[in-house]
Order: sequence, then C-alpha cells, then structure tokens
Amino acid sequence: MANKDLTTKKIKPPLSNTALLLTITIATFIVMYVGAMIIWGHGFLNPQQFFNIFNNNAYLIIIACGLTIVMISGGIDISVGGQIALITMSTVVLLENNHCSVGAALLVSLGIGLAFGVVQGFLVSYLKIQPFIVTLAGMFLAKGLTTIIHVQPLTVTSNEAFLKVKDFYINLPGIGSYARNGTFIPSYLEIGAIIAILAVVLLWAFLKWTRLGRNFYAIGGNSESALMLGINVQRTRFLAYVLCGLLAGIAGFVYLLHTGAGNASNADGAEMEAIAASIIGGTLLSGGVGNIIGTLFGVMSLKTINLIVIAAGLTKPWWQKITTGLMLCFFILLQSIIIEERKKKNGSSSQ
Repeated sequence: MANKDLTTKKIKPPLSNTALLLTITIATFIVMYVGAMIIWGHGFLNPQQFFNIFNNNAYLIIIACGLTIVMISGGIDISVGGQIALITMSTVVLLENNHCSVGAALLVSLGIGLAFGVVQGFLVSYLKIQPFIVTLAGMFLAKGLTTIIHVQPLTVTSNEAFLKVKDFYINLPGIGSYARNGTFIPSYLEIGAIIAILAVVLLWAFLKWTRLGRNFYAIGGNSESALMLGINVQRTRFLAYVLCGLLAGIAGFVYLLHTGAGNASNADGAEMEAIAASIIGGTLLSGGVGNIIGTLFGVMSLKTINLIVIAAGLTKPWWQKITTGLMLCFFILLQSIIIEERKKKNGSSSQ
C-alpha cells in the first residue's frame, strides 16, 4: 500500500528558467527595499517614495518592456532613447508653437515610434542586417532629427488642454503619510505611471496567452526549430520590432507628460538602463527567456539601488553608475551559473 502511494504521488516539475530568474529578481528587490527601510528609515518608510519609482520611471518601464520583447525574440534595440528625445521635441513643438490637440500629439508620438519600428524591423528581419548596427544608426538618426526640429530646449506652457492632462493624478485611498502638523498627505500616481502599469499587465498577458507571444519565445530560443514548427520567423521578428517601436512612442508621450519639456538630451542613456533592467529582470541576451513582470522588478531594483546609494551619502553620479554596473554583472553571472547548472542536471538525468 505504501509503495502504491509512492508511485502514485505526483512529482512537482522544477521551475522553468524564466520562473526561476523572475523569483530571484523579485526576492532581490524585496530584500533591498526592506533592508533600506530598516537601515535608513525616514524616506523609505514614506509610501510616496515607493510610488515615485513608478512616477519618475514610467517611460523607462515601458521601453524596457519593449526591449524585453525584442530580446526574447533574439534581437536588440539601442535606438529607443533617441526615439524618446525625438518624440518629446516633436510633440512639444506641435503643442506649444502650433497649439495642436493632445490627441494629435499622441498620434504623432505613436507614428514616430511605429516608423522606427517598421523600418528597423524590416532591415533586421528581411534584409538580415545586424540589429546592433541598424538600431545604432536609428539612434544617431533620431538624435540628429531632434536638433533639426528645435535646437534649444522647449517647454509646454500655453497649451491648457495638455497641461490639464499632465497635472492629472490619482490619490491612493488610505495610503500616505502624516506631516509634522498632523495633516495626512495621500500618496498618488501620475497618469504616466498608470499607463505604465497597464502596459505591463497587458504585455504580460499577451506574451503568456497569445500565439504571437509564444512565437517570440520560440524564435528566440531556436529559430531553426521554430521554422520547422511552421512559425514565420521573419514576420515574427519584424513584429517584435514594430511592437517595440509602438511602445517607444507611448513611452515618449509618457515622458512628456512627466516633464512637459523637449530637449535633445531627454532620455539620454535610457536604452542602456532598459537593457540593464531587462537583464536584471531575467531576460537572457541570447533570447528565448524573459518575463515582463521580471522587467518591471528589474527597473524597480535598478532605481532602488540608486536611492540606496544616495541615502548612503554617495551623491556623486558616478557612484550610481558603478553600482548599476556591479548589479548588472552580478545578475549576468548568476544567470550564467543557473543556466549552466540546469544544463548539467538535464544532461545527467537524460543519461
């Protein structure tokens, strides 16, 4: 009877690489943030500081999600930062100098992002040009076009419809802090943060439950096997870049909603931060493994470590870059060790 129970007992399958790396990323963020609350207190104990990670980095969350999709499919896109600079400058000129509507500005933002996504996707997927070269050219093109449109920084000050949208936020009921005089100050989320959270949820569901989402993983894991399964590899990779471009368009408009200004230096280096956040979130540069929720926690971990560095008194900007580099190296090393160990276990179990 005991033997029968043992044989009928189900053995739980091990976590997939994606799930394991996601678990590590979430655990790392929780340990860092709780540790900061215990050690430094005050700022980290204020709920608004946590929500400001979303408010200040909504655009980064969105472009990191786009890069995650491209990286899952086996590609890379380093033009997204330049696209955001171009989008913000273009829309500011339209809103401030031409007094166009908010809807028209949004369509222009999406149009610029889609144009870059379509062109770069076509060059990478159908002409088989190296994605790094294509998107590097796209980055320089976007930066150059930004300065052609307007050399000096420009801020939206007279378009009342846009300013109303920009200043919109949602108070979070029951969450906040008390001022010294006893007044309760509720925590809030800006409209850009709400858009970013919605994007994360929708993209997570898209990758998990749609055929196209699963195809991204298939072509990134092994494009030849995907082709044998009947997947159109070229079209799927092309659509990954188109989706990344669309998300860059949304991110550019979200960036503008947060700052209200156009500048050639807007989102400078954002593409590298997005790649770093994706890797920290469990996305492999080799493709086939990644998770949108992991990317969200990758951004949060990246920005939390920056807050910790500042709280520790290391206010010079290079300290943040050093800690980001060390954190990225740690996660790349960790991913390599985990994947290699799993390959060894799978190899030994199959013998």
